[in-house]
Amino acid sequence: MSAAVMTVTAFADEGMWLLPYLQKMNIKDMKSKGLKLSAEDIYSVNHSSLKDAVIIFGGGCTGEIVSPNGLVFTNHHCGYGAIQKLSTVDHDYLKYGFWAASNAEELPAEGLTATFIREIVDVTDLIISNIPSIAGEEEWQRIADENKKKTLAELESRYPDTEVIIPSFFGGNRFFAFVMERYRDVRLVGTPPSSIGKFGGETDNWMWPRHTGDFSIFRIYADKNGKPAAYSPENVPLHTAKHLDISLKGYKPGDYAMVMGFPGSTQRYMTSYEIDYMLEVDNPQRIYIRGERQKILREDMEADDKVRIQYASKYASSSNYWKNSIGMSRGVKKLGVKAKKEAQEAEFMTWALNSSLPEEGYIDALQKIETSMTDGRQSRASYQYLVEALYSAVEITRLAMRPFGNLPSAETVTAFYKDFNHDTDKKVARRMFEMVKSDVKHLPSVFADVIDAQFGGDTDAYVNYLYKNSIFANEETLTAFLSAPDRELYESDPAVVLARSLMAKMRELAAASQGVAPLYSEGHRKYIAGLMQKDPDRMWYPDANFTIRLTYGNILPYEPADGVDYNYFTTLKGVMEKEDPSNAMEFYVPERLKELYAAGDYGRYADKDGTLHVCFLSNLDITGGNSGSPILNAKGQLIGLAFDGNWEAMSGDIAFEPDVQRCIGVDIRYVLFIVDKFAGAGWLLDELNIVK
Repeated sequence: MSAAVMTVTAFADEGMWLLPYLQKMNIKDMKSKGLKLSAEDIYSVNHSSLKDAVIIFGGGCTGEIVSPNGLVFTNHHCGYGAIQKLSTVDHDYLKYGFWAASNAEELPAEGLTATFIREIVDVTDLIISNIPSIAGEEEWQRIADENKKKTLAELESRYPDTEVIIPSFFGGNRFFAFVMERYRDVRLVGTPPSSIGKFGGETDNWMWPRHTGDFSIFRIYADKNGKPAAYSPENVPLHTAKHLDISLKGYKPGDYAMVMGFPGSTQRYMTSYEIDYMLEVDNPQRIYIRGERQKILREDMEADDKVRIQYASKYASSSNYWKNSIGMSRGVKKLGVKAKKEAQEAEFMTWALNSSLPEEGYIDALQKIETSMTDGRQSRASYQYLVEALYSAVEITRLAMRPFGNLPSAETVTAFYKDFNHDTDKKVARRMFEMVKSDVKHLPSVFADVIDAQFGGDTDAYVNYLYKNSIFANEETLTAFLSAPDRELYESDPAVVLARSLMAKMRELAAASQGVAPLYSEGHRKYIAGLMQKDPDRMWYPDANFTIRLTYGNILPYEPADGVDYNYFTTLKGVMEKEDPSNAMEFYVPERLKELYAAGDYGRYADKDGTLHVCFLSNLDITGGNSGSPILNAKGQLIGLAFDGNWEAMSGDIAFEPDVQRCIGVDIRYVLFIVDKFAGAGWLLDELNIVK
């Protein structure tokens, strides 16, 4: 029996479920938890359903359609990059917020997209059914790739003017095709100031209790026929087939809740060997490198508003996964995840030895994973370090990676230097080169050929030379060069020399790592297939891979430690209590919000207990990519926006912990309160279908 039609649940609230199989797998359990809808109401191939109101927002978040005129709610941190690009010192939308007073005032967010999933097709048989059972990994991959290309071509011809992707599930044991329609004219409608949308900053990130109004509002535009089109003043708001109703009723412990969205990546089938590498190499390097860079960025951002705006999005993006890695390592160790994985692996090996044949590949699946993680370990470690420290952190090399025949356009140059500060990047570079020289075994040739040969190994002296002499050190020198390009000058530019040396070493290290990739791929695929064959009555779900999923459960508090009992919601009172004038970047409270609190002026958005709820908890299974996802009640009405997980369950991407795993969401009533009472943008509420 295939994994997609298993019918017995393993964990009550665990799972990122595929929509086409809700009727077969989940609907009975969902209704037992309180759902009032049918599976067809949530996902239908014949008519509009809740699925049609949920979109990919940008390149890594979720959003939801909340009006028939293409209005989108998502998280503030999901819109952060677009808001930052639109901000200047004179128009600082990050600091002060932005609210359009009409459609005409909505701001085009260049490069931002909104993507609908129009159809989902199970194509497993088309991809792998003709692969011989005795095929080796190379043959298996070759045939699967050929079948995938053929299937993709057929689907693209069947669905013109769309994009089609065919990702794998269960380690390559199943395949689904997703037909997508991507809209390219998305405009900023409203955003609270960061003092609301990012309240608590880095300190509160991944923590509970939380008091963050993490939302922003955008609108999708289309051509006059409702089709995707590049930005044009002639475009009109998209008329959508489905939008979400919004509930002001609130919630109580035990109430049904669900999230539909695009979880980015989980590793629930990770083995103990992979956990060792994560704890010993991957996370420690990321934590150390990003932490050092963030210290420099924060110091410069606090000293200069221009730098603050330039690096706001970069800092937030880096810091988010930095803290995630800290919490992940902590959680894995504290909750004994490795020991649980080892126990599962021991049971698997007993089953494989007693109940499978050697040619099926289950007996040596774990051995292949172990070997792949051991061989090339140092190459992988060096590759990651170079990517984090020199490729990502030192920005001067970014444009210098282009060949002379593909020099950057004037528009590219302008966009790059808008968010680049010479002195800040130089400070970062000095620290990164010092760290790389000290810690990395496999160094790019520029270290021996230039840093050692010309500067006696003095990385600071080399960085000073780099930022003084490269045409990429500032916009003026690069613009002047592009007006009269010279190949010889370009090839000898110190940033180009650095970029090519770095890329050559990264390619070398990547090739070394890729040598064991087929071994891991086969072991991983066979291990998952074996687990499902070993326990055929368990309800299995695939790891997240940024495809649309549904998770369901209930509104619940939790007890993270002995003597600690967390409530399931927070209120505006907590915002006031957290105010900290000494940390204005994270805990500043706007005067207007204080006035509304003092007056108790919450309007129809107050809870029945008279307080204004800000955030709340549910035991839903989410991860990165779910940011901005709608939290829905039993009737499918919007009650909040998911924006975070909790610190005690940071190991959740590897192993779901039902006792402590919680989804943190911003209450939709707080969102509407900010739009209406704080911002005075009540015209937007006229578009919404608000129910009590």
